[in-house]
Amino acid sequence: MGILDFLKGEFIDVIAWVDDTRDTMVWRFEREGHAIKYGAKLTVREGQAAVFVHEGQLADVFQPGLYMLETNNMPLLTTLQHWDHGFNSPFKSEIYFINTTRFNDLKWGTKNPIMCRDPEFGPVRLRAFGTYAMRVADPAKFMREIVGTDGEFTADEVSFQIRNVIVQEMSRALAGSGIPVLDMAANTGDLAKLVSTAIAPKIAEYGLVLPEFYIENISLPEEVEKVLDKRTSVGLAGDLSKYTQFAAAEALGQAGGAMGATVGAGMGLAMGAQMAQGGPWGAAPAAAAPMAPPPPPVETVWHIAEAGATRGPFGRGHLGRLALEGSFARGTLVWSPGYAGWVAAETVPELAQLFTVMPPPPPPGV
Repeated sequence: MGILDFLKGEFIDVIAWVDDTRDTMVWRFEREGHAIKYGAKLTVREGQAAVFVHEGQLADVFQPGLYMLETNNMPLLTTLQHWDHGFNSPFKSEIYFINTTRFNDLKWGTKNPIMCRDPEFGPVRLRAFGTYAMRVADPAKFMREIVGTDGEFTADEVSFQIRNVIVQEMSRALAGSGIPVLDMAANTGDLAKLVSTAIAPKIAEYGLVLPEFYIENISLPEEVEKVLDKRTSVGLAGDLSKYTQFAAAEALGQAGGAMGATVGAGMGLAMGAQMAQGGPWGAAPAAAAPMAPPPPPVETVWHIAEAGATRGPFGRGHLGRLALEGSFARGTLVWSPGYAGWVAAETVPELAQLFTVMPPPPPPGV
């Protein structure tokens, strides 16, 4: 190999980058110690930008296109090196390719609950999560503020900081929105615009923009959601009395599973006996099987008001024992689901009977 071929191999005359990944934001062109030939071809594809760094200083930024690296299209580098128009020697610079396409479906979420004051429920804790898209808008600023000298920079390395900015502003937006918790789902679009607008200046300091920002869900803690579900059930039942009856019937239905199995087995045995008495298979039975009795009625329970406090709930039988003991009298105030307020025990027919069947006091000296 001649000296000219050796020197030619020491110079780089074609500079380009083809990205085959989905998360690389910055890639440094590997010179491996070789100098860049004056007049070399630089190819910057769509969705890319090329940034030249010379002796530690940020120089020229190239947008998509095909360039001949000469003094007329490298003004900053020419100024830094004090090159004249007759310059045609190789030079050494670092070249960083910036991916300026969108990085989609990046996740964000609140690590800890956000304390808010709801007009209906009072203080509540909320969680929120969603997605966003990120894009490099200012390659030079992005290099200066975020990348530095990192030879291969991925979206994961900056997404953590972006999430912190989003969560901080999301906390402020939720706490100051004044939107009731039950109306949050209908206002996620407006909240997303509010948060996106608020974080835009801070994101711009990194040379980035967020072209898309979505709030997918705003939720209450699990224990609060359970209480809210119970409240919804009460609303569906209509009033507290009906809800109490509904809950009792539901409990009886669950307990009736085992009883239903026993009744079914008994009916099967009765049917077998009737078929045996009736003769051949298919003959009419002598008598119909007895029907199972209906479930017992739901007992009404009562609360007692005494000395500014309440006791209960008590069934009618328990109240009868209290009446015998003297701790439950005609004027005692009672309340049961379905009553608008407290009433005297003697005004309730089923409780008034407790005082009419009481035995008289024993005679003196007995």
